[in-house]
Amino acid sequence: MLRRLYEWALSLVEKPHAIWVMAAISFADSSFLPLPPDFLLIPMSIARPKRALTYAIVCTIASVAGAMLGYAIGAFLWDTVGQWLIKIYGLQGRVETFRELYAQWGAWVIIIKGFTPIPYKLVTIVSGFAGYSFTAFVVLSLITRGARFLAIAVVLNRFGDQVRHALDRHLTVIVSAGLVALFGGVVASIYFF
Repeated sequence: MLRRLYEWALSLVEKPHAIWVMAAISFADSSFLPLPPDFLLIPMSIARPKRALTYAIVCTIASVAGAMLGYAIGAFLWDTVGQWLIKIYGLQGRVETFRELYAQWGAWVIIIKGFTPIPYKLVTIVSGFAGYSFTAFVVLSLITRGARFLAIAVVLNRFGDQVRHALDRHLTVIVSAGLVALFGGVVASIYFF
């Protein structure tokens, strides 16, 4: 199944709408959907390493736009959509702790959590709920999400062929490690939020 999904993602590069699908996933990841854009960014960048930087920029812009939606959910729709999304992740008991953390370390929370596998939508929604400065939030989101996606793009632009060969040989192990990191990020956000 992983092999078919990987091959589908690689074949998507040939489609004219591929970049829009990746942008939509990146947007949704920052606001409500638990699917990281790396799922398409990596195979698309492997298939076309010279376009990796373009893909990273698209992911960054779409992710920050989605982050703005997540912020709005936290700021204006907390009592309905915001609490429901936080409850899905099992974090309803930690929101006050997060608000206190924001009061002391707000910028660092956004930067660190935006670069890790912790679902960024948690940061965006609670940022709006906590009343963190919208302008600072957008700037920090640009920095952290841009750094994350650009790091992937630089590595794949430079070592795309080697990564592709490694994925062709060890796809299950590499994807499993990625899923463990994602799951670990979710668990870490629940216990260390």
